[in-house]
Amino acid sequence: MADPQAVKPAHTDARRRHDPALRGFASDNYAGAHPEILEALALANEGHQIAYGEDVYTEHLQYVMRRHFGPHAEAFPVFNGTGANVVALQALTDRWGAVVCASTAHINVDEGGAPERMGGLKLLTIPTEDGKLTPELIDREAWGWDDEHRAMPQVVSIAQTTELGTCYTPDEIRAICEHAHQLGMKVHLDGARIANAAATLNVPMRTFTNVAGVDVVSYGGTKNGMVFGEAVVVVNPDAVRAMKHLRKLSMQLASKMRFVSVQLEALLAGDLWLRNARHANAMAKRLEAGVRDVDGVEVVHAVQSNAVFATLPHDVAERLQKRYRFYFWDEAAGLVRWMCAFDTTEADVDAFVTALKEEMGRG
Repeated sequence: MADPQAVKPAHTDARRRHDPALRGFASDNYAGAHPEILEALALANEGHQIAYGEDVYTEHLQYVMRRHFGPHAEAFPVFNGTGANVVALQALTDRWGAVVCASTAHINVDEGGAPERMGGLKLLTIPTEDGKLTPELIDREAWGWDDEHRAMPQVVSIAQTTELGTCYTPDEIRAICEHAHQLGMKVHLDGARIANAAATLNVPMRTFTNVAGVDVVSYGGTKNGMVFGEAVVVVNPDAVRAMKHLRKLSMQLASKMRFVSVQLEALLAGDLWLRNARHANAMAKRLEAGVRDVDGVEVVHAVQSNAVFATLPHDVAERLQKRYRFYFWDEAAGLVRWMCAFDTTEADVDAFVTALKEEMGRG
């Protein structure tokens, strides 16, 4: 009989298996958790709390969210951004409903068909130059409500910031909301990087959400310093139905919800959300300034958040990717995306710019 001790791995304790000095510009999801978030998780860890959202942290989160999104806001913590979007959009639509969005929207490009397959939703997509919708663009797909042969447009979904790193102004969102509501449609805001937008605009989040007329927000925390977790924030209770049931049906109900809620509370009760976003945005601006004077590199979208989109020679990008991780956005066009995070440092940016210049020189 084999000795059970002989087949044990050499180490059964947790070991650091990565180089903490390794940096990249592929995604703000690559960053770890902010120390204040980890402290909050440790604080919530002792003892027992009621499961499935009846804990004191989830209860207090409601007060915190109402400070940011109005007196009627209600937060439903979920595991991730795709889950938040699918749950929110289901709550705003009938089975025959459709969602109008930009063709570059995350729900269309980067969620693996989840809105269609899991939510049963038809996406009516509209090409845009900067990722932003307008009332005029919305009208390209907002029609045919009485046509039984066509999915019924019921929701306009916008992202703040957009997938191209651009920001809507409060007036632009207000115009979209007024137009959508006049058409009998509701408005969903994908706020995976909502904090970065508020930092750029230098206004409270309420200015371009509940005050502007948005009905539901997918609030993103993971890209802004949390370990995991987002929230569906119902800004207009009259616009949705069955949120609790949809969250469970969509496999987004956390049993130990306190560990999602306490992170959101730590992020939003003070100014951590804004500090993190401002820093990430500032690093993107530093990166933009560093690459603009490099011959052969062109920044193609306004840098209004923590993203820089640029074109450069394909071979240079491939060599640079061996030194720093980042993604092609459109490989055929040589378009890449560089993302900064709350923990990106000036030294990180400067080293990346130096590496870029070196690789351009080799070309």
